[in-house]
Amino acid sequence: LFYNGSLTECLPLAGGITVSIIAFVFTIKFLCELAARVVSFLQNEDPGRRGDRSIYDYVRGNYLDPRSCKVSWDWKDPQEVGQTMSFRVHLFYKNGQPFPAHRPVGLRVNITHIELALDIPITQEVLQEPESNVVKLAFTVRKAGRYEVAVKLGGLNVAYSPYYKIFKSGTVDPSKTKIAYHFSTLVLVYGQQHTLQIEPRDEYGNPTSNSTSLIDEVNYSLGTVDDDSLKEYYCKSVSSNKQLCQVLLKITLRKKGCFRARISYSDLPISNGEFDIIVLSENEKKCVEKNVSTTGISIYFEAYLYGSGNYSNYSNSSWQRPSMGDEEDEHDSPVEGQPEKVKKPKKVYCYISPKQLSVKEFYLKIIPWRLFTFRVCPGTKFTYYGPDPVHKYLTLVVDDGIQPPVELSCKDRNIMAATFIRFLHKNIGGSETFQDKVSFFQRELRHIHSKRPRTKTCLKITRHCILDSSLKSTRNFSVSDWSKNFEVVFQDEEALDWGGPRREWFELVCKTLFDTTNQLFTRFSDDNQGLVHPNAERPVHLRLKMYEFAGRVVGKCLYESALGGAYKQLVRARFTRSFLAQLIGLRMNYKYFETDDQEFYKTKVCFILNNDVSEMDLVFAEEKYKSGQLEKVVELISGGAQIAVNNENKMHYLNLLAQYRLASQVRDEVEHFLKGLNELVPENLLAIFDENELELLMCGTGDINVQDFKAHAVVVGGSWHFREKVMKWFWAVVSSFTQEELARLLQFTTGSSQLPPGGFNTLCPSFQIIAAPTHSTLPTAHTCFNQLCLPTYDSYEELHKMLKLAISEGSEGFGML
Repeated sequence: LFYNGSLTECLPLAGGITVSIIAFVFTIKFLCELAARVVSFLQNEDPGRRGDRSIYDYVRGNYLDPRSCKVSWDWKDPQEVGQTMSFRVHLFYKNGQPFPAHRPVGLRVNITHIELALDIPITQEVLQEPESNVVKLAFTVRKAGRYEVAVKLGGLNVAYSPYYKIFKSGTVDPSKTKIAYHFSTLVLVYGQQHTLQIEPRDEYGNPTSNSTSLIDEVNYSLGTVDDDSLKEYYCKSVSSNKQLCQVLLKITLRKKGCFRARISYSDLPISNGEFDIIVLSENEKKCVEKNVSTTGISIYFEAYLYGSGNYSNYSNSSWQRPSMGDEEDEHDSPVEGQPEKVKKPKKVYCYISPKQLSVKEFYLKIIPWRLFTFRVCPGTKFTYYGPDPVHKYLTLVVDDGIQPPVELSCKDRNIMAATFIRFLHKNIGGSETFQDKVSFFQRELRHIHSKRPRTKTCLKITRHCILDSSLKSTRNFSVSDWSKNFEVVFQDEEALDWGGPRREWFELVCKTLFDTTNQLFTRFSDDNQGLVHPNAERPVHLRLKMYEFAGRVVGKCLYESALGGAYKQLVRARFTRSFLAQLIGLRMNYKYFETDDQEFYKTKVCFILNNDVSEMDLVFAEEKYKSGQLEKVVELISGGAQIAVNNENKMHYLNLLAQYRLASQVRDEVEHFLKGLNELVPENLLAIFDENELELLMCGTGDINVQDFKAHAVVVGGSWHFREKVMKWFWAVVSSFTQEELARLLQFTTGSSQLPPGGFNTLCPSFQIIAAPTHSTLPTAHTCFNQLCLPTYDSYEELHKMLKLAISEGSEGFGML
């Protein structure tokens, strides 16, 4: 470079050499790129992917290149869940020219929740001119969290793919927000602080850490007194833990008595935000603790019985008082203008043990006579009222849904109620939420069977006579044998039972037992969507022992589920609510007809409820027919055939009718079913649930499979646009639905939120999607024919909005247009 020793003279030469090197590098790069395109063309042996492109197209860059494509987003991070989101994929040739989107390009998009491994369905739409190289994609997410969006063309990632997007939880929804470890009655001590843990959730159940607005708006009230007058009674403070998505409500009550509390947000109560509070003094608390710790001896309280009756509308009571601040107040008196109690109250004694509350009286002061017995379980409800008009003692109404409510007044009413509630706390594990009760139930069930051996026992089953062979294999089984791990061997089948044959046996046995063709159970309606109920007219050859076996199978399923993991077994049946209610000892009433025997409810029950019955010639008796001939007349009460039904006693008549039709006719069948069930699951554990919770415990949630739905749904009519676009949008929307929304769609179309045991394949008539002759209107349905009438829509977003609105607002009730 040092030409003739002069640097100045060398600079032009150095610049020329540099330019030459750069030109050489670009030439080499161009030749390599050209060679790469040629090699790519030659290696692409798939004619479908190569199409009619020549080597000249590859040399010119006239082919779709994933790395040259771009993705544009229609929102900014982070975005709330529940909204329809869209983004666009812009397609380009390698040379940068727009690639026509209507040509097959092999575009694949996968959206996955990273933590939950949950795939989100999407819909694709090619936009028209002038952006003919754009594909629009839309989707909806319901779970908050971080998502991976992978965009691929022909198996290769688009530039910068995969992408990561964050969706945050929505605003606080009072109906989804709840108190953790909730109980319907709190027992607190005067002047001591108590903390309630509130879990704010959005519309889709996502925990929301955005609790600042909740703290500002949460309201806590007692009874019906104005807030200003409550300052001397209690004080409150609110704090939040954003990491755990919790709000802590700390309350201190300054007055003894019984209060009704209500926690609300934006003037709407949270899901379990209404409850009772009993405030005791320190001495009263010690008395309650002593009562609960006393073993082997029932605690008793002197009380006065004001009779029993139907208190479903207790506002007619002669001394209704606000259930708050009702400690001994000399100014409390009966409501003016209402009659006094005429009948003199009876002195009784209330005995409370961990299992029951008994009301007794003593003849000649020495002979006890039990009047009423209530179980210590969540089904026994207390309602608190002010002092009675005779002795001025605080009043309590006890109702367990089995026998008529009982009205008591007691000097130590709050101590008696608090003792009962403390026993109840211990019986159900200290919380009334369903999940907490399930955990307690399964823990206790495991403990009960923990001393029994969990060894294997073999069942040899013949598949074509599953019920008979199962009965034969288990006929000599003891309770310990039923607690063992079943190893099922099907005759003439070579298979080792590592769990599969056992699960199949449970499913086949349940299907056979509760199939109405076997006549152990029946339906009140002729279609296969009806709920199953014990058969009051079972054939003679079906012995009651069959119901004991059915009860043991259900108990075995509950025990296996308590063990968790691969042992979990669900009962594949759809029981009537009245049958489930009898399993936990609830009294029948006419409202069970609405879910169990809908035709009878709509024709007879509703007619009696809504009309004057004085001219109907009804009596307290039921006529029973057989083969169209009157077989006998059954009196619902003694001498009922001579007692007329009038407008005053028609409710009593309907309840007696429900007791006869739903319970009395199948008393033996239910008792034998319970005998088998209670051998494995004690009655006191079942009693902590109501009938709806018991169904969830036994049968699980109704798992609606979208693939099964799509495979068996019948599409009727429609244009090319309806079948090729609207239906694709419809299935994308349905795939994004939660199980609750799928159940609402099913209810909107069929009238029932659950499927028959065989799924959509056994739905009769089949689920039909009819192309409605309307445009951009709400979908309608014909539940009698399982038909969903779906209009034509212009976009995925429009269909999503209309369908969700229809199932949210129109999934219940019937109407005519």
